[in-house]
Amino acid sequence: MKEFMINGQSYRLPGMLNPFQQEMYVHLINWKWAHITRQPGIDRGVIYDAVLPDEYADQFPMLYPGIVNTFKEHLQKFPFRIHKYFNHMASSQAANLNLFLHILQSPNASTVFARLKPDFARLAVAQLDNGFRIEFWDEGFGNLHDKSKAAGTDADIAIAYYNHQDELCLWLIEHKLTEAEFTTCGGARSPRKRPCHDCTNSFTEILANKDYCYYHHMSKYNYWKITEANLAFFANYAHYSHCPFKDGMNQLWRNHLLALSIEQDERQPFQQVTFSVVKHPKNTYLDATLDAYRELIDHNPGFSVFTSADVIAAACAANDTQLDRWITWYKELYGMSAP
Repeated sequence: MKEFMINGQSYRLPGMLNPFQQEMYVHLINWKWAHITRQPGIDRGVIYDAVLPDEYADQFPMLYPGIVNTFKEHLQKFPFRIHKYFNHMASSQAANLNLFLHILQSPNASTVFARLKPDFARLAVAQLDNGFRIEFWDEGFGNLHDKSKAAGTDADIAIAYYNHQDELCLWLIEHKLTEAEFTTCGGARSPRKRPCHDCTNSFTEILANKDYCYYHHMSKYNYWKITEANLAFFANYAHYSHCPFKDGMNQLWRNHLLALSIEQDERQPFQQVTFSVVKHPKNTYLDATLDAYRELIDHNPGFSVFTSADVIAAACAANDTQLDRWITWYKELYGMSAP
């Protein structure tokens, strides 16, 4: 922790923030001070202004008031892991709930999502939990074989919908707020990694000998098996003289494998499963990884990127009083009122 003097005010912040992160942390702390409390929180014995005090943990003051009951009911029906830093003002998990849950409750949900996804005809409210699931994973469908209490691939939110051909589809979305990178490869960092687990091998070489990958050899995950079965999707794989999934593309790869494996599992009802990333409009730190992934898959339309500003614009177009009230709240909290 370091103390920063910004505009005459002292802030207790992590010491290694990029300019966007520092801007957002300061803005979120100011919102916390104005709307919740000026009391700091403690993480591993260190005081931080962006962390909420423990006594607020069960109150969810960082969530839009209109979604708290929906959030609690969903958590009871479909228990999912609350992130360790959920009570941090910059929590991406909380921001994801704030961005999508109020829209999903709205009678105009289909209208809003259709502006973000051209094939979206209507929300499939009879599927999942009124058409959505938080922290969704394969639930017995798909074949990643990587889910445990400590690890696994899931989507921040899954939305079930019908397309214009009346086919049932699933939309997996990963949400990022202040993160400067996507999750990197845990196998490449593992202390159990052996010399044979060589990430410098090319994409083609790893396909020929999947035991080069720690995830395949030691964890018995099916990532490379599913990749091999969908090689046409990763159209430009031959361009890589090393494993492209060691760094930030690892999370994008795993999330897309989840989508592909669910779509190809005959036991499940979804005809198409796609994957998107939504991020804060000012967070450009993710762009290099997103561009690299789009190049790897040759800009396949099964993957898309949009921003929370795009979501807000789509909701604005609905001319819905309830949505407008939420929009005002959301833009103030996440610093989107100014150009």
